Amino acid sequence: MPFKIVRNDITKIKADAIVNTANPKPRFASGTDAAIYTAAGKKELLQARMAIGDIAVGEVAVTPAFKLEAQYIIHTVGPAWQDGRYGEFEKLYSCYEKSLNKAKELNCKSIAFPLISTGVYGFPKDEALQIAIRAISKFLMDNDMNVILVVFDKKSFELSGKLFTGVDEYIDEHYVKKQTDSEYNLIYEYHDNCELEFVRLRRRETCTKQYEDECISDILEKDLTEECMMPSVPMSANLDDIVDSLGETFQERLLRLVDERGASDVEIYKKANIDRKLFSKIRCNVDYKPKKKTAVALAIALELDLEETIDLLGRAEIALSPSSKFDLIIRYFISNQIYDVYTINMALFKHNQPILGE
Repeated sequence: MPFKIVRNDITKIKADAIVNTANPKPRFASGTDAAIYTAAGKKELLQARMAIGDIAVGEVAVTPAFKLEAQYIIHTVGPAWQDGRYGEFEKLYSCYEKSLNKAKELNCKSIAFPLISTGVYGFPKDEALQIAIRAISKFLMDNDMNVILVVFDKKSFELSGKLFTGVDEYIDEHYVKKQTDSEYNLIYEYHDNCELEFVRLRRRETCTKQYEDECISDILEKDLTEECMMPSVPMSANLDDIVDSLGETFQERLLRLVDERGASDVEIYKKANIDRKLFSKIRCNVDYKPKKKTAVALAIALELDLEETIDLLGRAEIALSPSSKFDLIIRYFISNQIYDVYTINMALFKHNQPILGE
């Protein structure tokens, strides 16, 4: 996929260019800077860095990567956080923007970033991440390159903010309901006429009549299940005729949706965080069966509502489960009409789920 987030040591990443959060002077200090010098070879890298001289905040310079599994190290000097009123946001954005443009100038196909300025420079992690995502997503809309954002450990990704709080609350709410249903042995069924039938297994006396009424009221407020939306098949229908009248495949429905929205292939595969080769493969194969994260990414790129998403995924024999954190997160963002794949991937990564794309 063009963009991914990984939890790793950046010195272990294989990429054409590795970005170093450099000291403005030709020396190394601590954190990522020290780790990169140690892995690349302190003596060789320091000599190359001394030949460059000072680097201004927000600017970049390039050296060979020496012992790293890369061709280049792009050194960029991030801003030290004060209070946000001294150009810190613009300077940090410049670090990402100029590093990406330098990698393009060097004909790199891949680049790996740390979360710049969030160590000893004290830049707030959530705001630094938003800036990184904004710069990277803007670059990838016009360029083809594999971009890797590397965070060292889980604490590096403990983000605050309304967006992620909403996701957490949504997951907690639905997990609580799932556990409550299990505790009280509640089963909800939709029958052929799509009317709700409530069934209680009489194994626990604690499931009171009042609780039953509350559960029924809660369920009736929700949309009909996917099964209710399935067309009924008359028993008299000929099986051969039924098989011969199959609906659109995943590929056919996807391409029809792209055309209906007047979107280009490039726009859709970039918004879905998948590469051109994969989208070409999908376009050329009417029976293509995508991975779940790819199918969901394409639904996000098309900005489908929940019913449309369920329909598209169903054509690839994929479902959204109420017992899956991945699926709950996807439902949350679609229900809130948030279709930015990078934002969604941050939430998925935070919850240790696969990120969208391929």
